[in-house]
Amino acid sequence: MSRSRYIVVLGAQESGVGAAILAKQLGDRVFVSDKGKVNAHYEGLLAHYEIEFEAGGHSWDRLKQADLVVKSPGIPNDVEVIRKFEAAGTLVVSEIEFAFKHTQAEIVAITGTNGKTTTAALTHKILADQQLDVALGGNIGDSFARLLADKPQSLYVLEVSSFQLDHIKDFRPHIAVITNITPDHLDRYGNDFSSYIDAKFRICMNQTEKDYFIYDADCEVIQKHLEASVHEIRATQLPFSVKRKLTQGAYLDQDKMIMNVLDNSIEIETSAVPVEGLHNLKNAMAAGMIGMLKSIHKEAIKQSIEGFTGIKHRMQVVEEFSGVRFINDSKATNVNATYFALESVKRPIIWIAGGVDKGNDYNDLMPLVREKVKAIICLGANNAKLIDTFSRVIDQIVEVNSMSDAVAKAMLYTERGDTVLLSPACASFDLFTNYEHRGEEFIKTVKAID
Repeated sequence: MSRSRYIVVLGAQESGVGAAILAKQLGDRVFVSDKGKVNAHYEGLLAHYEIEFEAGGHSWDRLKQADLVVKSPGIPNDVEVIRKFEAAGTLVVSEIEFAFKHTQAEIVAITGTNGKTTTAALTHKILADQQLDVALGGNIGDSFARLLADKPQSLYVLEVSSFQLDHIKDFRPHIAVITNITPDHLDRYGNDFSSYIDAKFRICMNQTEKDYFIYDADCEVIQKHLEASVHEIRATQLPFSVKRKLTQGAYLDQDKMIMNVLDNSIEIETSAVPVEGLHNLKNAMAAGMIGMLKSIHKEAIKQSIEGFTGIKHRMQVVEEFSGVRFINDSKATNVNATYFALESVKRPIIWIAGGVDKGNDYNDLMPLVREKVKAIICLGANNAKLIDTFSRVIDQIVEVNSMSDAVAKAMLYTERGDTVLLSPACASFDLFTNYEHRGEEFIKTVKAID
């Protein structure tokens, strides 16, 4: 009998713990190492599965014996422990790569700077509404490895980030989607936008002629890379657009979405799509085409899209008091996401913004801010760039360092018919645990208004 592999998992949160549980079930020897603190929930899971772990640092003498290393996506590619493994010739893979190697299931993988969560959630709804054996996970909910360990299924819809794609080798989705690509996470990629683009395009690098690649034809970054053949695409391409008609793919024709996939066609009235904004029409196009590729009847796809009400922390209407609407868009952690949010709101806006800047250029927001924003509430540890950019066009800009103060200040500038919009355009790690924590604090504060 061959000896079991020695698997080292770096990082003890959802992705790492999921990989460790799967490795344990496969009969591998597993050791989890996290340079930070392991929270109580994941510490309990590791104890339950009798998986050894360490916290507060990496013990190289123990790690260097690894046959394979599974890296959590939050760990940068250039940290010392990764460099040591690579110098030693030890294979380092991402959690989605590790899980992929242990399943024959069909995979739908969705990436993009913005829209990937909504597209993944809507895709899952379309498939699950037809009682398909499908699970949703990856960068949303449970990790791919955890889903595979807990209850193997025949189809997975995965939201995948550029960080998760960085260390894939053979990962191959049958259907791959890139919703769009705009500058984000440049701090992780050495302020090199092309490296970030390359990471996104890794989603389709292993696809064959039997697979499908869905993408935004309006995104200049994607289009330029396709035209320049920077990345070889062997899969059948299905673009979507709100600007021009397409023979194959999906497009907007006045008040209708038209989806032409292979020999089938669907028309859906845009007024029937409950979530607002052109970006959400694009998300619906991508998800609808995936449903068509899975041979779901057109009426069923229509019903699923018409019944979709969006996801938490993404343009979520929290309350409306005295004619003032409060919208939680905490998941908008970059400028492009906030652009879509500002664009889709039709009322005057009191905008709550700020957090950890990731190399943002706010000038793209200037036309919308001039047109729609009455006041800006800067919620962050360092608001200098926001203030410097918008103080020339907005008179009312204030700084706060808590969500309760942010909502209280916003209320001072509201009148009937306004919208208070939390759409930070920044990461949350200065004042909050993550964007969910930030959004929950907004919801709690708004619901406590007398």
